[in-house]
Amino acid sequence: MPSPDDYRRNAAYRRSDAGTAQIGHNAPPAGPVQAFDSVDINSPLLREFLMGGRTSSSGLTVTQRLALKNSSFFRSCNLIASTVGMLPTQLHRRLPDGQTEKAKDHALYRVLARQPNGFQTPFEFKSYMQFAALLDGNAYGKIVWGLKRGRKVVLQIIPYPRGRVKTELTDDLQLIHRYTPKNGSPVILPANEVFHFRHPLTLDGVNGISLLDVAVETLGLAAAAERALGKLMDKGVMASGAIQFPNELGDKAYENLKRSLAEDHTGAENAASWFILEQGGEANAFASAKDSQTDEMRARQDENIARFTDVPRPLLMMDETAWGSGIRELGLFLVTYCLMKWFIAWEQAFARTCFTEQEQEADELYVKFNEGALLRGSLKEQADFFSKALGNNAAWMEPNEVRANFELNPLSDGNGLPKPAKAAPPAPKETEDD
Repeated sequence: MPSPDDYRRNAAYRRSDAGTAQIGHNAPPAGPVQAFDSVDINSPLLREFLMGGRTSSSGLTVTQRLALKNSSFFRSCNLIASTVGMLPTQLHRRLPDGQTEKAKDHALYRVLARQPNGFQTPFEFKSYMQFAALLDGNAYGKIVWGLKRGRKVVLQIIPYPRGRVKTELTDDLQLIHRYTPKNGSPVILPANEVFHFRHPLTLDGVNGISLLDVAVETLGLAAAAERALGKLMDKGVMASGAIQFPNELGDKAYENLKRSLAEDHTGAENAASWFILEQGGEANAFASAKDSQTDEMRARQDENIARFTDVPRPLLMMDETAWGSGIRELGLFLVTYCLMKWFIAWEQAFARTCFTEQEQEADELYVKFNEGALLRGSLKEQADFFSKALGNNAAWMEPNEVRANFELNPLSDGNGLPKPAKAAPPAPKETEDD
């Protein structure tokens, strides 16, 4: 087995047009040479290089680097990861009387809402873990347990480097995590010390599926189409066609034809125009990029990426969508059919590993994503909704609850549902004597 020094010494990494890495010791480099002073033997990039990546039927090897160059794939992953990262995630407690409250006195509340570890904000932590789960299928974090006010609680969740943790079931059906540190032998970690967040779909019950694995053909074909279009722009013949004459033209006729082309048939105003030929000339049109249906092929692969990620097509900036009334429906679609499964996966992953056995048995604590922040309409729509919620005849919200949605301080008389308005007494009838 080669040592890390073997990979550092006399190695030049060349990136081919397909985005794959190749080692060249004697052959002259075909492109820019990137020399690495150090290579981590456990790096997912090195492992991907040594294993050859994922080969698609298009002949291209799909690597992480190549996949993220696809604008639709990057947009999908970025949209999901950043949306999950920005949403508030809070710890709640069920009270004996049936009500709920934010469990601000619990250490896990601060971990979720303020500081998951010493170097990441909640947004950074959740975005990183979500992105890793999309690309790799799994994301792992080290759970740091401690004592606070005499009880065992989670103090930090520190992400493990990607590609260093493997999950498996033992012969006696015990879940273990095998961690390979940067320098050292693999270490077996018990399940209660690892926060394991994974893709909702799994083939073995413990490891989530990777988008890079299931979308390899789509990503490979999209990259091949981009590569073909790039070569057409770089080295392709951009002339519209050729003019063929049965006999050789004289110098004067040749110059007249050349001048006619330059003066009467060039520029945007003469795009796709044809001209009259003399002396038996015959025009032969060349195939264009439009004729090769490159755009249609790229659009189809973008559509497939939308299917793999569940992100609506308009949110990938693919369609000319009416962004008026339709934007609310797009937001509802994104939350319902794309993000909701991830919210549930996050909430249940926290409950599985960040609660003690006593807390799980009591079933009082639970983690909740505030997805309602994504479903708020315009100010006018919110005003109509809260007006009905505070209605006199069938009110279901208190004034202070409405104010809390706008980060406004409560009012002293803002508790309690509005009382139905009493009808005014009928006016006395006039008599004939009056």
